Amino acid sequence: MNARRRRRRARSGGPRRRGGCAVVAALGVLALGVAGVVWFLSRTHPAAPVAERCVATVDGTSWALSPAQADNAALIAGIAVSRELPARAVTIALATALQESKLINVEHGDRDSLGLFQQRPSQGWGTAEQVQDPVFATGTFYDHLLKVPGFETMEITKAAQAVQRSGFPDAYAQHEGTARAWASSLTGFSPGALTCTLHDAAPTTADAVVARIQRDLGSDVPVQVTPTDGGATLTFPTAAVTSVEGQRDWALAQWAVAVAQPLGLTSVTVGDQTWDRSTGTWATSSAPVPAGTVSLTITTV
Repeated sequence: MNARRRRRRARSGGPRRRGGCAVVAALGVLALGVAGVVWFLSRTHPAAPVAERCVATVDGTSWALSPAQADNAALIAGIAVSRELPARAVTIALATALQESKLINVEHGDRDSLGLFQQRPSQGWGTAEQVQDPVFATGTFYDHLLKVPGFETMEITKAAQAVQRSGFPDAYAQHEGTARAWASSLTGFSPGALTCTLHDAAPTTADAVVARIQRDLGSDVPVQVTPTDGGATLTFPTAAVTSVEGQRDWALAQWAVAVAQPLGLTSVTVGDQTWDRSTGTWATSSAPVPAGTVSLTITTV
């Protein structure tokens, strides 16, 4: 009798097999429960949006700025390019602004210092309103820098100090890496080095983009606006900004990428390369533009 019971238990798997099946079933239920929780959380707590930032990558090293900082860096470089100043001037100006204001047009500072370069109205830099105007402040900085003998070969921190006369003359040195990389990109010496990762563009107007091009690069820069379905393409000749050939196409294309966030640009094309906002990178263009031009696209209101 006992032998027959043992044989029946062996054939049926016995208590041990039934226990194993129960464990597998329980694990299956648990897995389904976890999957359900993950699905629910993904709907009620979506992933955080990608942080916006702009990066200049030169010699294998990347130097990041926020879109607001990149916007001001573009202005500083654009004015230098339009005035045909050397890239060294841009490096000095960027290092100075990074130290003085973190490249933000601030409305406060030490005593009466204001703006990108923390210029003081009481020291003859202009009125409070003027030194908070980035165009005026940048132009005035370059006016003073050009009066410094040998600034082109001088140490960056010494050139900056010769203009600013700061109480912390060595502080500018800590920003040399960032300033060099961004100056190299924004003056065209490092093609394709400047990229921006941005959220979707808000609709804008062609007039707003034209106004910014002419503010930073020159009031007489002609901009051709071509309406498209739901947007527009804006093209301008780089020779209208500066007569200095060589890197000017890439200088102005990367200027455009740096201002893509505030202007709502969706793409920038130079030659056979396009920076696309959806990817944040440069790639071969499906619609290349002739040498000597830069083309921008926007979504209109």
